[in-house]
Amino acid sequence: MSMSATHHHSAQDSSHIRLSIGGMSCAGCVSSVETALRGVPGVTAATVNLGERTAEVSGTAAPEALIAAVKAASYDAAELRGVEDDEAKQAAEQAHYRRLLRKTAVAAAIGVPLFLGEMLGWLPPLSTAGGQIFWLAVGAMSLAAMVYSAGHLFAGAWKAFKVHNANMDTLIALGTGAAWVYSMIVAVFPAAVPSLAQHAYFEAAVIIIALVNFGAALEMRARGRTSEAIRRLIGLQAKTARVLREGEERDIPFAKLGLDDTVRVRPGERVPVDGVVIDGQSTIDESMLSGEPMPVTKKPGDEVVGGTINLSGSFLFQAKRIGRDTVLARIIEMVRRAQATKPAIGRLADKVSAVFVPSIMLIAVVTFLLWYNFGPEPRLSFAVVTAMTVLIIACPCALGLATPISIMVGVGKAAEFGILIRNGEALQQAARLTTVVLDKTGTVTEGRPAVTRILPLAGWDENALLQLAASVEAGSEHPLAAAVTAAAKTRALSASAVEQFEALSGRGVCARVGGKTVLFGNRKLMDERGVAAAVVEQQIDALAQEAATPMYLAVDGVLAGLIAVADPIKEDSEAAIARMHKLGLKVVMITGDHRLTAAAVARRVGIDEVIAEVLPQDKAACVTDLQASGAVVAMVGDGVNDAPALAQADVGYAIGTGTDVAIESADVALMGGSLHGVVDAIAVSQATLRNIKQNLFGAFIYNGVGIPVAAGLLYPLAGVLLNPMIAGAAMALSSVTVVSNANRLRWFKLREAAA
Repeated sequence: MSMSATHHHSAQDSSHIRLSIGGMSCAGCVSSVETALRGVPGVTAATVNLGERTAEVSGTAAPEALIAAVKAASYDAAELRGVEDDEAKQAAEQAHYRRLLRKTAVAAAIGVPLFLGEMLGWLPPLSTAGGQIFWLAVGAMSLAAMVYSAGHLFAGAWKAFKVHNANMDTLIALGTGAAWVYSMIVAVFPAAVPSLAQHAYFEAAVIIIALVNFGAALEMRARGRTSEAIRRLIGLQAKTARVLREGEERDIPFAKLGLDDTVRVRPGERVPVDGVVIDGQSTIDESMLSGEPMPVTKKPGDEVVGGTINLSGSFLFQAKRIGRDTVLARIIEMVRRAQATKPAIGRLADKVSAVFVPSIMLIAVVTFLLWYNFGPEPRLSFAVVTAMTVLIIACPCALGLATPISIMVGVGKAAEFGILIRNGEALQQAARLTTVVLDKTGTVTEGRPAVTRILPLAGWDENALLQLAASVEAGSEHPLAAAVTAAAKTRALSASAVEQFEALSGRGVCARVGGKTVLFGNRKLMDERGVAAAVVEQQIDALAQEAATPMYLAVDGVLAGLIAVADPIKEDSEAAIARMHKLGLKVVMITGDHRLTAAAVARRVGIDEVIAEVLPQDKAACVTDLQASGAVVAMVGDGVNDAPALAQADVGYAIGTGTDVAIESADVALMGGSLHGVVDAIAVSQATLRNIKQNLFGAFIYNGVGIPVAAGLLYPLAGVLLNPMIAGAAMALSSVTVVSNANRLRWFKLREAAA
């Protein structure tokens, strides 16, 4: 894993502010907070995540101005700067969860006995003096329970009202408040109400509040699990580092490490920050970055990344990136930003939610008037109950949570496999792809030449041929020469002494080795020196089919054999491309290479179409042409020359072993070098979008069916009215269902198709 998978700080990074938002209860609140933030001078973009209760703001506005704007909109805000703030936020959420459970218990302690007594006919009627005293006492107790258990809901409704807004708190406060006020009127002035309407709804009000609090607690607990990916990434950061200072080793807190500090890492320890090995050798588990399980050997001069695990030897390294500049810190930041973004489908839900609460209040008023004017006796009682039920059941929580919760889990799941999705839009687009365009070098292939075949003629063996070739090429800097010397090293073959070395431009080399004249180069060199090479014509044709470059080796004017060098195809490219075909995608390869070489590579891995001999600057134009023909295009690349094409594509995937520029231009960065990462990213995008659609469908259907039933649609047909308490339970469960459905993504298996 190359550390080029890091990201440069840009100017906008310094003005990217993250806030924790308090007091939000539904998607209506999201709209209010976003409007407040966008109204601050200097803000270029602001998105609020209901699932995480956070806001991401870009621009030049100061944090203090943003916090003031949120507070003016009647919500709370605090800036989140780092890991410590996140831990404090988590602790505060845990405390709030316990508080919600206590509020649930208090409301239930009064509501449940009342409900059971009512059901079993144990409670005295309002028409008697004793009954009136009993119900007045119950009214006082239920008021106390409402103040303790629903104080935050009424306060939220009042804050929203002050800024001419309405939210979920408004609906619940209106519904339960109306039930309590109506019940008190009945208890204090029973004669003022028709005898059939003499019914108190204290138990409904407090049980609804118990259910709302319990639902919020369950949702909070399930929501906590959605941020697990971030917490796991934060957990990868070492807490301490063993630093070498003034000739002795000492343990210091991770945060106190400085640039160029010399750090000791022992077996089993995490590498604390990014740096370069200066002494010792070891194998390191980098799976947390790349998703690849194979350990990587590190020796002096190699780069190490903070958060990876040292498996075997002890080594010293020099710290080169610390704090927010480490790869891990940037990954955490990238995942966070992606989790906070919204695809188009999410913005649609937000728009609907913004007008939802006022619409429901209107429906409740119309419901009350219809029942009061046209309903059967007791009209007033029916009118109050139906209006209250409409207000309670119509909570837009599920609608507001449908998208952000799925995005949080999907982006986090992808990060576990070394797939960094930069924004929610890329998720939505990736699920619609029809064509994948692959760069060849470094994407389908390894990107570095290697010896693929050694073909000795009679009287020679592979090692003798390779040793001679490596000897004459030992001083050359040509990439093909490097491939030959690397192959000799792998076989532990040492180079022989060379005399009279001569480099022949565009043809090869000539030298004396052990008293013999050795020629090593292309066919032109053999023809020039009169070496008979026709004997290997068949092998040459076969190598052309394999996209390999043949190099001829002759000793004392007689051909000794061929060494074939090629840019080897990554061993899993064929399987990954087969997975793309299974997803119904067309696969196109684009390369600057010769047409025959490109065709040979395409044949071996099963690519559908090849665009060869393309200049780097024309790759983006090829993507544009495909888009013009109606294709939704993904571009996969790793080099600087791929950056324009990555930016032009509907979704750009940067292979993480590539360059910073490619990664900065892409919508999705893959920390590993395998094409399976692209298929995994597409699969997780499709699963996430499917999950969002399920959530939105569930939320819309729930409200679409629930509201007419609550308004009494079934009463004329079947004599059935929805109990307000059932409405409260259904409302609480709708949010829990959405969050639980999103959490199913955590069990999504990415690489089963690859296996």
